[in-house]
Amino acid sequence: MKKVAVIQDMSSFGKCSLTAAIPVLSVMGVQAVPLPTAILTAQTDYSSFYCEDLTSKMGRFVEEWSKLGATFDGIHTGFVTGKEQIDNIFEFLNVFHTKETKLLVDPVMGDTGEVYKIFTGGLLDRMKELVKCADIITPNVTECCMLTGLSYEKLQSYRDDSDYMHALEGAGRELQETTGATVIITGLNPPPTASNERFVGNMYIDENRSFYRLLDYNGENYSGTGDLFASVIMGGMMRGQNLAASMELAETFLAAAIEATSKKQIPNEAGVNFEQFLRMLI
Repeated sequence: MKKVAVIQDMSSFGKCSLTAAIPVLSVMGVQAVPLPTAILTAQTDYSSFYCEDLTSKMGRFVEEWSKLGATFDGIHTGFVTGKEQIDNIFEFLNVFHTKETKLLVDPVMGDTGEVYKIFTGGLLDRMKELVKCADIITPNVTECCMLTGLSYEKLQSYRDDSDYMHALEGAGRELQETTGATVIITGLNPPPTASNERFVGNMYIDENRSFYRLLDYNGENYSGTGDLFASVIMGGMMRGQNLAASMELAETFLAAAIEATSKKQIPNEAGVNFEQFLRMLI
């Protein structure tokens, strides 16, 4: 069985990070080996939460797993609390990242044009270095802008979807060329159509091609959807699945979960009811 080290937080409420990655990877036939960066009572969009930062403990995992002679087929990084944790990730990579190990970096720093509470300039600088090590990068639109310098405000000012897509593809292409990684930008939200229809989607960019797909958008943003998407991509990679096929699978899976969640009128911060659709990933 393939093993993936998953380096991100564990939030008790919010269905994100490790509580999203572990079930997705497991149902896809992959062993998820968690290295928690923090323990939270709830993800940070909740009105109140407690966070236990585990920066000082991350090195213990490297030490103990080294004693076990552990190896990994994949490494998946997500939420970190600061640049010091990225330094720890580099130490982890020095030990466990080989030519055969696939590295997926989800550069969690912000969304919908806003940075998360943990964000600092130092974090962005180190994240720019971390993505250069990746095989796959899965930024949302906000994070792609942060990594490339594209103005999020200007992007949102476009009234024509072709202008929006062209600008975002240019930024994604720049990120791909800088890192050599395959880039999948999540959460595309182009301008409404003349009939006020809204769409959401993802853009795929590798060294040979780029394309995007759009789905109907209900206007809501739910916790953990990016984590679920990235986890399906990693699971597919471990199964030897084509990345474009994994992207389509992730979209189908999330569309079903979001529709079911919307019908139940679940609060956005609580995440999506993905559990009943895990069978789609088998």
